[in-house]
Amino acid sequence: MDMDAFFASIEQLDNPALRGKPVIVGGQSCRGVVSTCSYEARRYGVHSAMPMAEARKLCPHGEYVPVRMRRYQEISGKVMAIFRESAPIVEQLSIDEAFLDVSGMEKLYHSPEDIGWMIKKRIAHEVGLTASVGLAPNKFLAKMASDMQKPDGFTVIRHATAAEFISRLPVTKIFGIGKMAEKALLQYGIVTIGQLAVAEKDILRKVFGKNSESVHLLAQGIDHRPVVAQSAPKSIGRETTFAKDLFTEEQCRRELLILSGQTGFRLRGKGYSGHTLTLKVKFTDFRICTRSISGESDICCDEEIYALAVKLLHGIDVSKGVRLLGITVSSLTDGASGTLGFEEDKRQLQRNEAVDALKKRFGENIIKRGSI
Repeated sequence: MDMDAFFASIEQLDNPALRGKPVIVGGQSCRGVVSTCSYEARRYGVHSAMPMAEARKLCPHGEYVPVRMRRYQEISGKVMAIFRESAPIVEQLSIDEAFLDVSGMEKLYHSPEDIGWMIKKRIAHEVGLTASVGLAPNKFLAKMASDMQKPDGFTVIRHATAAEFISRLPVTKIFGIGKMAEKALLQYGIVTIGQLAVAEKDILRKVFGKNSESVHLLAQGIDHRPVVAQSAPKSIGRETTFAKDLFTEEQCRRELLILSGQTGFRLRGKGYSGHTLTLKVKFTDFRICTRSISGESDICCDEEIYALAVKLLHGIDVSKGVRLLGITVSSLTDGASGTLGFEEDKRQLQRNEAVDALKKRFGENIIKRGSI
């Protein structure tokens, strides 16, 4: 199940004046990026992850609105609740899509198609939005099917005809095959998924390396991955693109302090701490630098995150201009930081929890550190 133009559709739902118009949701600064756009906007070539400045050139008369993540999360919660009430196993992929395993429901419904239509009708009636269904024997085919007839689509790929069904599609329809791999395959005359399915293994190894076997199976419509009800996150973090480039370490430290607070808030909110911190720096020329460091014990407090981020920043020359900064905490474990054996560490966590309580009630921007 995949919601259609989720963010933009919610904006049109909340503001009827936007319905039927090209709606572009994303950062409003000159460095902003399109998060989602309505299907009316896509006719002009606008798409997600596109720089907002480019979108404005393609669609100058569009309706440009900022991201309202709390509202999108609220609607996502309602949609996911419908999914979980309708299927025994639900694996949420993102804020607006999920895999539903309907095995074992044969005696409750006439067919799997009936389940898909029932869910679509519930979403339309209870939430006011449309969703696209991909019904298939496995996750790979179901995801592919869900994209085929958007918006408000319903595509079925059956086991007996799956290989033939996907054989004429371009190789880029397989997730993970980008422009570089497409170009490499073209040198061997491989353009479609069907050609990829019968390609020699030596060719696949040259192009995909250790992933060649899994790609070959997907090209045949085979995917053995199960639908997993709950998947713990591998990392939690935040990043931000600046309206103006940063050129000094002091400027970067200030932004890292903000990012540390945002990352810590999310870690504690989900009940995690982590062992490894990664700093991401994107420069003016779009070159990306990443550095990682592991703490002496698990971290979840803003102060701990900030200290490690600044330590990594010291070894990076930012004088040529920084376009983006990001912090990610990984190697996650359940529970609070392992440093709480000392009294100051306990007070530190208590301060963070007090700030978290304010943010949960009034929003993340209700309180900031004096140094910011």
